[in-house]
Amino acid sequence: MVRQPLLEHLSSSILVADGAMGTLLYANGLDTCHEYYNLSHPKEIAAIHKAYIKAGADVIQTNTYGAQRHRLSIYGHEDEVKQINQEAVAIARKEAGADVYVLGTIGASRGLRQCELSIEEIVAETLEQAGYLLETGELDGLLLETYYDIDELIAVLTALRPLTNLPIITNIALHEAGITENGHPLVEAFSRLVMLGADVVGLNCHLGPYHMIKSFKQIPLFAQAYLAAYPNASLLSYESDNGDGGHYSFSQNAQYFEKSAQFLVAEGVRLLGGCCGTTPDHVRAMKRVAARLSPVTHKRVTPLLNEQEFIQKTLKKDSLVDKVKREVTIIAELDPPKTLDIGAFKSGIKTIDAKGIAAITLADNSLARTRVCNLSLAALLKESTKTPFLLHLSCRDHNMIGLQSRLLGMEVLGIENILAITGDPSKMGDFPGATSVYDATSFKLLQLIRQLNKGKGYSGASLKKATNFTVGAAFNPNVKNLSRSSRLIERKVASGADYFITQPIFNTQTIKDLAHITETSSLPFFIGIMPITSYNNAVFLHNEVPGIYLSDEFLAKLEVVKDDKETCQKLALEESKQLIDCALEYFNGIYLITPFMRYDLTVELIDYIQEKEKYQKRD
Repeated sequence: MVRQPLLEHLSSSILVADGAMGTLLYANGLDTCHEYYNLSHPKEIAAIHKAYIKAGADVIQTNTYGAQRHRLSIYGHEDEVKQINQEAVAIARKEAGADVYVLGTIGASRGLRQCELSIEEIVAETLEQAGYLLETGELDGLLLETYYDIDELIAVLTALRPLTNLPIITNIALHEAGITENGHPLVEAFSRLVMLGADVVGLNCHLGPYHMIKSFKQIPLFAQAYLAAYPNASLLSYESDNGDGGHYSFSQNAQYFEKSAQFLVAEGVRLLGGCCGTTPDHVRAMKRVAARLSPVTHKRVTPLLNEQEFIQKTLKKDSLVDKVKREVTIIAELDPPKTLDIGAFKSGIKTIDAKGIAAITLADNSLARTRVCNLSLAALLKESTKTPFLLHLSCRDHNMIGLQSRLLGMEVLGIENILAITGDPSKMGDFPGATSVYDATSFKLLQLIRQLNKGKGYSGASLKKATNFTVGAAFNPNVKNLSRSSRLIERKVASGADYFITQPIFNTQTIKDLAHITETSSLPFFIGIMPITSYNNAVFLHNEVPGIYLSDEFLAKLEVVKDDKETCQKLALEESKQLIDCALEYFNGIYLITPFMRYDLTVELIDYIQEKEKYQKRD
């Protein structure tokens, strides 16, 4: 008898899948590479399949969750990828016979443990594994499971969908009910997967039945796909053995699973299975539910949050990135003072604050010169300043402990705008014997901030609350071959940058070249503009500050009037305004850098930009 196609069967029935493989292997004393047991202990794997089928499973999965090259390499089995995967299919198919469906299982790479592989490398290894599984011709579908990172799942599904017409089941793992690790509402994630060709979308692992039911309440029934649920038996608990070591275990709660399965079916789930801690007893309990219930065809969706909670969580303040994407946006930098006489600094902040710009940026010991802590100044002035602060954070002065601690402190203070920088080497500054820490570069710092925004610390531990940082990355366009910098931009975007702030630019051609290489970028750029204060200042910047070059023409003009401070200043401001005019032809963001506490120059340029915008709007 030919099996009814899986999706056709799901169209009219609730099917029960198997439970955990690892739980039973551990119980049998097998605790190393589970996937290698397909070759070394095939009888034990077959016995587990048989037990689940006897308990009533309509669907079983191959013992191939971690059978990808990089995982098998931990145990020295990376050259046996094909044999391990194809033997797993053979074992499962033999036990399944003609009536039970077999799914080829592929596990996520990015999970609770950090994975160093790029998305491209993960996709390549997944395609290799899927190729070996599909080559057998014995599968009824593919099961992609325990994907915490929705971006990884999307990339894998996109690559796999063209390779087979078999059903693809995509199971996400959640830390919190209704929200993915990437911070997306579950309904959005499921909808995206369905659009990309997933035939069944669901949840597995980490959460028990209670939180899965809570999550499914917000999920509608999809016309093109069915819902699946593979909950853990319970939350993991630790049981002491009177000083003999103890062990971790799951609740033996099959009766609770039977009641929970009824609620899952009521939320539209048609494929019921189990994950960590589940056994044939749990499958038997779910089978009793499936045997007496029919699939629901209509349901009322209940939002996970009430209206007030939803507004608080989702309707955030207009961010710097949102603003610059739709209109000309100004940020201005004022360097923290080198001494404890902060009177002029406070006056500068007050004056710039009155101009109503998007943010005031405070550097973090720029050029490795010691200054008053920018976080302390922001905390001191925050309540009396309407303009948000944007703090630079340098990897030079903090190890990973200090970086995370400082970021958590910023969150507590409500300072949510950050510029992540590697930092100039200590030997450049006024403490040349000081040690540069550099536990991280700006890339790693961007990744850390992205992790904190997911509610997890660097170690992966929960912070109990997600941070809400908008993070910029620094970019130096003052290089000989700017066209080669596009890869650097891509790397910082991949690491988590929301926008870019450039070093000061002193010629229009550089702005035009930057516009050309970023024309396909979706992220905004703030173009650095720093007014020159004198001829000597110009000569110093041009000759002694790395990455800054002034045009020969401009230097020549300044040299002619170098002894006339007023004329020199006028020329310098006109030059800055021409650079602003050029920048605004291509970019919405302007980053004004105040030199030597001359915030009067910054204010004049702010006024120039704001008047220019008013005139253009009237026109």
